[in-house]
Amino acid sequence: MTDLECLQQMVDGSSKIVFFGGAGVSTESGIPDFRSEDGLYRQKYRYPPETMLSHTFFEEHPAEFFDFYRDKMLCPGAQPNAAHKKLAELERAGKLAAVVTQNIDGLHQKAGSKNVFELHGSVLRNHCTRCGKFYPLEFIRGSEGIPRCSCGGVVKPDVVLYEESLDRRTLEGAVRAITDADMLIVGGTSLVVYPAAGLVDFYRGTRLVLINRSPTPLDRRADLVISGKIGETLAKIQVR
Repeated sequence: MTDLECLQQMVDGSSKIVFFGGAGVSTESGIPDFRSEDGLYRQKYRYPPETMLSHTFFEEHPAEFFDFYRDKMLCPGAQPNAAHKKLAELERAGKLAAVVTQNIDGLHQKAGSKNVFELHGSVLRNHCTRCGKFYPLEFIRGSEGIPRCSCGGVVKPDVVLYEESLDRRTLEGAVRAITDADMLIVGGTSLVVYPAAGLVDFYRGTRLVLINRSPTPLDRRADLVISGKIGETLAKIQVR
């Protein structure tokens, strides 16, 4: 049996699939990842990207933070790819229970997925740090320097920065979904960013599938490992 046939058989026999994904899910939509050879972390800036995406940097150098954020973190023209679309199709068919994502681009919802746990937040949501007023993505894109609310407060993206904690309710929902799953598909993630990567440990089933272009620390534990692009792989799965 080929890897694809094995994956299809697992999907056919499951009714509470959970998909856990990282940056590699969105690279096929033209959104660059962080850790590949041409990823964000290998590009040269005045400060390391990890520093510029930290809470401390946001507080101490907000103008530089927003220059970097607008330039590298916003991809408003990106569209869902085959992976996003197949997962939404699986959800509509009653096969997929939830998507747990480390991505902040909102593409799963754009493809039609309803039950999505965004561990690291979303660029589509922005709130004033003073009064809490909501602002859309377009407000951040269209502003210059430090985006300000009508009350004068700084408008901060609802994105989890380094040094910040994950949202408790989102994390609890993701843990509950993974714990209850009868199949867990992990795709497009290096599984090195914690605490998000640790969520896989809550899965106790026998249908753990890893789909990634490079090896991960959990490959030896998985029931099936497929080396390749997540979109190209999931596109071949039939929903029945």
